[in-house]
Amino acid sequence: MTGTALSSTALTGTALTRTGLNATGITWNIVADVRQLLQFPFMVNAFRAGTIVAVLAGALGWFMVLRRQSFAGHTLAVVSFPGAAGAILAGISAIAGYFAAAIGAALVIAAVPRSSGGRAISSESAVVGTVQAFALACGALFVGLYGGFLNGLTGLLFGSFLGISSGQVLALLAVAAAAIGVLALIGRPLFFATVDPDVAAARGVPVRLLGVIFLVLLGCAAAEVSQITGALLVFALLVMPAATAQQITSRPMRSFAITILLGLATVWLGLAAAYFSVYPVGFFMTTFGFAGYVLAVAGRTALTRVRQIPAAALSTRPANRPAPPGVLP
Repeated sequence: MTGTALSSTALTGTALTRTGLNATGITWNIVADVRQLLQFPFMVNAFRAGTIVAVLAGALGWFMVLRRQSFAGHTLAVVSFPGAAGAILAGISAIAGYFAAAIGAALVIAAVPRSSGGRAISSESAVVGTVQAFALACGALFVGLYGGFLNGLTGLLFGSFLGISSGQVLALLAVAAAAIGVLALIGRPLFFATVDPDVAAARGVPVRLLGVIFLVLLGCAAAEVSQITGALLVFALLVMPAATAQQITSRPMRSFAITILLGLATVWLGLAAAYFSVYPVGFFMTTFGFAGYVLAVAGRTALTRVRQIPAAALSTRPANRPAPPGVLP
């Protein structure tokens, strides 16, 4: 999508949103509301693209949270903003800019050795922070150099579901299918290298190479998610579903499946809420994701306290008093 197309799409989308595209509003009749959502081709494409992005972001985000590389994932998302802005400035597709910048930044971050030592982790964080700061500065420069009126700036930063074409959906599907296919091939050794990198390396697992491949895949995911949530709100899909799932269960397969389901729910609810309002879709996705995380933490805390009550009762019971029902002596 070129700069002119992006501007006209954003302007047209804003006008449609405010002049009657969703003038009927939400009716709380689920069947009628769903029909209204899907009566426009751009919303059908938005749900298709959102579903693809949610699955990819959930799969890679789960590994990202497990590997404690959330800061790197955030940086790859931020880098996609100057990539898209620079592509618009050059008169080429913003999608190409998203992927080129994110994958390039992933290779830069992957060049830093990563180990369990504090110094190595500190070096990685320093490089990630440096790349992020430079990327934001470049994004501001590209926006300033752009000769036209960049109506799509808000969409680049905070996301937009307007103007997603069938061709973009197919492009997202192709990239997501390739990324998930690669992740399926390296999933088991990557999990091993994540849980215990030293033992994995001792058994001949290419820990370093797996880390590089994963960062490239994460860059592809960040570039895709940025097109829906915007560069600044990628955490809504990359981090929140995975963090919430790991609060619910510690079993890897269950946590992975819950992450995908939470990502899908976040996208679908966010798109529906954005359709019936004038606010960016990234805001709603982030809000729903944050609400799910808070509920998961609160539920886990409450469950932990309930489980501690019998133990506390047993420890404070006098020796000559019989145990209450349900408490073993």
